[in-house]
Formats: sequence, C-alpha cells, structure tokens
Amino acid sequence: MATPEATRFNLWWLIVLIAGLLFLCAMYGFLIGPKPMPAQAIKQVFMEDVNDLDSAVSQLQQVISANRSDQVIQTAFRRARLAYKRTEFLTAYYNPETTRSLNGPNIPDVDDDLRINAPEGFQVLEELLFPALDSTNQTEAVQQAAVVRSNVNRLRKISENNELTDSHIFDAMRLEVFRIVSLGITGFDSPIAFYSLPEAASALERMHQQVGYYKLVKTDANLSARLDQAFGSAINTLRSAHDFDTFDRLGFIRQQANVLSSLLLDAQKALAIPVFTENRLLSTSARTLTDSGVFNPTYFVNLDEQRPTPARVALGEKLFVNPILSGNGNRSCASCHQPDKAFTDGEPKSLAIGVNGRQQTAHRTQRNAPTLLNVAFQAVQFADSRVVFLEDQASDVIQNEQEMHGSLPETVKSLRQNAEYRTLFAKSYKEGITEQTLKNAIASYIRSLTSLDSRLDRYFRGQTTALTAEEKYGFNLFMGKAKCATCHFFPLFNGTVPPAFQETESEVLGTPATIAGKQVDADVGKFILTNRDPHRYAFKTPTVRHVDRTAPYMHNGVFRTLDEVVDFYNQGGGNGLGFNLPNQTLPFDKLNLAQPEKKALVAFMKVL
Repeated sequence: MATPEATRFNLWWLIVLIAGLLFLCAMYGFLIGPKPMPAQAIKQVFMEDVNDLDSAVSQLQQVISANRSDQVIQTAFRRARLAYKRTEFLTAYYNPETTRSLNGPNIPDVDDDLRINAPEGFQVLEELLFPALDSTNQTEAVQQAAVVRSNVNRLRKISENNELTDSHIFDAMRLEVFRIVSLGITGFDSPIAFYSLPEAASALERMHQQVGYYKLVKTDANLSARLDQAFGSAINTLRSAHDFDTFDRLGFIRQQANVLSSLLLDAQKALAIPVFTENRLLSTSARTLTDSGVFNPTYFVNLDEQRPTPARVALGEKLFVNPILSGNGNRSCASCHQPDKAFTDGEPKSLAIGVNGRQQTAHRTQRNAPTLLNVAFQAVQFADSRVVFLEDQASDVIQNEQEMHGSLPETVKSLRQNAEYRTLFAKSYKEGITEQTLKNAIASYIRSLTSLDSRLDRYFRGQTTALTAEEKYGFNLFMGKAKCATCHFFPLFNGTVPPAFQETESEVLGTPATIAGKQVDADVGKFILTNRDPHRYAFKTPTVRHVDRTAPYMHNGVFRTLDEVVDFYNQGGGNGLGFNLPNQTLPFDKLNLAQPEKKALVAFMKVL
C-alpha cells in the first residue's frame, strides 16, 4: 500500500508531465501557426496563382522580344493563358473590369461617356501570335505583353485587400462552370488558337483543388465522392477531346457540366454556407443554366413599383391590341407583332399607314419588326439599342411618326373617358390612368412573353429523345465550328453576355442591302446615336429562339430563309462579300461549312 508521501510524489510528477505536454503542444501550435480557414487558404493559393501568371506573362514577353520561333512563342502564350484560367473563377468574379482588360474581346470598346477604348489583353495577343507572328507586328506584340503584365500587377494589388467569403467562393465556382459552358467551350475567348478546351480543363482543375479545402468528406462522404467524380469526369472529357470542331458540347453540358454545377450547389448547402438571395437575371440558386424558371423576366425593371402583376399583364394585353394607341386609330402594337408569327409580322419592313395632312399614306418602317418573345432577357431594346427599359420602348413606338404616330397625352385622355379602362387601371395602379402607368401596363405584358421550353430545353431536363441525331449535330456546330454561340450566347441565344447577364451586345455583320450582296445596307444602326466608328453598322444581337417563325431575317429583312442566313455567315459576313468594313466584328474568314453541316445547323435552329 502506497504511503501518503509516495502518492503526493506521483501526483506531482503527473502534474509536471501534463504541464510539459501542454507546453510542447503550445510551442508546436506557435511554430506552425493557426490552420487557415478555407476562404483564407483559397485566397493564398489564388495569390500564388497570380504570381505564377505574372511569371508566365513575363516569360512570354521575353520570348517575343528575343524573336524566338513561332513554336516557342505560342507555347509560352498557351502557358500564360493556362495560368490565367487557374485564376479566372475568382478574377472574373471579384475584378470584372480588370478581367476585361486581361481577356476582353479584340474589338474597340465605346464606354458610357462615348470614349473609344482600344482593345488590350490576351485576345489581342492571340491574333498577333497565331497562326504566326509577322515581323512587322513584333513591337506591338511586345507592347501588348507589357500591357497584360501591367494588368496582372493591377490584379495583384486589388486582390491583396479582397476579403473572400465562403458564399462568394461557391457562387464564383458555379458561375465559372456556367462561363465554361456558355463561353469557354464555344471558343469565345480563343477564336484563333482554338485552345478553349484545355483552358477550360485548367480552370476546373484549380477549382477542384480549391473546393477540397472545405473537407466536405467530413460532412457528407457520399456527396464529396460524387463531387470529386464530377470534376474528374468533366476534366477528363475536356482533356481527351480530339479537336475543337468535333468536341461533343451537347454531351458535355448534359452529362458533365450540369452535374458539376448541381453538385457544387448541393455541397454549399451541405456545408451550411448561405446562398445569395440578391436580384439577378440568372437566379443565384440556379443548379444549371437549363433548368426551368432560372431566368427572371422582371430583372431589367427600373423601379420595384413597376414590377408586373397578373392584373397589369392582363391590362397590358388589352392595350396591346387596341388601336386607340395610334394616331389615326387603325393600328395597334399587334399590327406589327402578331402572336401567331412569334410576335413579328412576316414582312421585311413593316407596312404602316401614316397621315400626311388629311391624306392617309402607306409606307414601310425603317427596320424589320423583331420578335417580342424573350425581350425581357435583354438589357437594351431596339435594333440600335437606343432605350433601356421596355416602358421607353412602348413610348417610342407609340409616338414614332413612322410607326404608330400616336400621342401619349391624347391616349391618356381617351382612356380616361372609358369606364372599363378607368376600372382596370384603378385595380392595378393607385395613380389610375397616366402616361407612366399606360407604358408600364404594356411593358408588363411584354415582359410576360417568355418562352424557354423548346425541345432543346426539354432535352437538358431529362427528355433525352427530344432531339434527332441531326439536331444534336447542329447544336454542336452552333456551339463550335460555326461560331454562332460566340454572339448568340447559350442558353438564351441572344446577345446578353453570360454568366453575369448585365449587358447586351451589338455586332457589325456587314448585312447587304439586297440579296444580291453587292453593297452594305445604308442603315448605320447604333452609329446614329453615338457617332462613334466602332458602332457604324452595329445592330443588337437578337435571340435565335423561335427563329423558324420570324422570317425574314436581319434588321432589314434581306434574307428570306435560314439557309440564306447560314450562307451569309459561311462566307464571312459583309467582308466575305467584299465590303471591306474595318470595324466588322463578325470574323470574316470563311467557316467552310459543308452542305450537310449547313443543313444540320438549320435543323437545330428550328428546334428552338
């Protein structure tokens, strides 16, 4: 039996031993530092990637300056682009302006103050370096590489003070998957080198590594394994693609990308990381770009009090077909936007009846009547993008002498004398009948004209027999070799740029005046508004959805069939016809589509 002294002695040594262990643990923790949280670890890797990008661009600048072989220069360029892609999901999310400077399209930009900004960045360099660097362009290429490096340094400085959050990181990752689907695999930012598929794989590889910091396996091991598998499958599919033109984009979107973006959302929820609830055109909780109801037709509303209600939509529909809006009471909105023709009128340019003194005269409007279906998903309206809100579009058309030749004040007076309209407006607006409520009612109806349920949409939602083999082939051509999707962006197929969906682009195509294709159409488009050369002959990129019902085509209705449209693009637009437009944004090299490819392309567009 131990004596009291022995017991006290053993207890003393036990205390000393515990104290020593605690001291060693404290020293170990002091030496290695606290373990960073996932967002901190991700930022640390991101900053290292920015440094790697800087080194890669510096090396590119050196080999261009040294006039190395095209192979060496192009290899250095590809390394730099891959380094950029490893940063893209956070760079594009937190620094969109710097991203545009680093990787924006190689066309001049006209800003809101009507200043013309020369293009800069990787896409400018790509056109200088591929297929080969002309000696006369060496100095410019060196300068462009210096500009890219300067923008990388700007990115570093801005990013140093950025505080990343878990919600932002997961949001950025899903948006990167959407960016790859809608821009990356189409060749949007690699139009000459066609290096898009390896670059998309590089972006996914970095995201796969970064999401690993969240240790999802401890929360849901099964979900973690499925997410790992989805990343691996998408990366392997991109890596194993034989070439750009033959890549199966339809299969990749349905089988890999949509699965991956869905699992990223599931992982975020499993980790109890909040999903944003802010107002966007694309829902912040969208699992994929092709799910039903993920696009918000009320996003481009100016004020909350102008948001549609069922009563306002019904009132707007009634006004839409009422000739009271026109100056001589013989036209309505539906005269040029007929529901049975996908809200067009089937004319090259709409026929209107104007008033000249006391004489009624027939004439054609300036441009082809576009479809109103899905116009709510565009940031600007009219072919020349002259207004932002649908309320202003309604006002412009009603008062335009070439269209309805009406008067908003006179229309308001007439409607106030109608008991039925007084009642209907009173139910929808506390102000009753005013010019503003009249415009908003019509705009509310137009915003309701959404249709994103084509056979293609149903295919992505599980109806795998919805498309024929030829239509699938046509989709892959549209998204790849034919370059259609670099302007008509998937999945809206209009010019609203994904994945932010904040702006709607215009393009200079060089549309001919007649089907003979001898000269460019005289309508200078957006140039009338801005008087800036990049906008000469520029027109808003319209939707291709419902295109089978909206003939004839282009702003002047010059093409009667989709086959004629495809032939025009296949030849390289206006410059392919010999118009020599220095500001044409459509690539003017021939697409070299074979007849079966043209046929498949038309077959796909009819699916929409």
